[in-house]
Amino acid sequence: MTDAPVRVLLCDDHAVVRAGLRALLSSTPGIEVAGEAATGEEAVAQAAELRPHVVLMDLQLGTASGQAVPGMDAFETTARITAELPDTHVLVLTTYDTTDADVTRAIAAGAAGHLLKAERPEILFTAIRAAAAGRPSQRW
Repeated sequence: MTDAPVRVLLCDDHAVVRAGLRALLSSTPGIEVAGEAATGEEAVAQAAELRPHVVLMDLQLGTASGQAVPGMDAFETTARITAELPDTHVLVLTTYDTTDADVTRAIAAGAAGHLLKAERPEILFTAIRAAAAGRPSQRW
């Protein structure tokens, strides 16, 4: 990577989470929010158009109160983005300490790593920069 900012696409079906991430990342030197998506379909389209370095993907995308909602889930969305845009790296974010099966499934779909939404901001920044540089880590 050069000195150009790391371009990030936010994908979360909760507007308040996207707004919080945008506010946090927009005030961080070297990181730029390229766009936002609320669904898997929007994320695939936005990623193709904007060509971000990193997509921050909500692992629970496509569920509402534990119930599946129509559209692509985080796993399918991650697989599509990483297959179509090999230079774009996906980091999955989750509110909960997920099961090994969820993590394995996300990594199998192409995710560069995963982290909890409760992590300190510095951990998120480090994970974004590492993923953009092609240094994936399964857990931050």
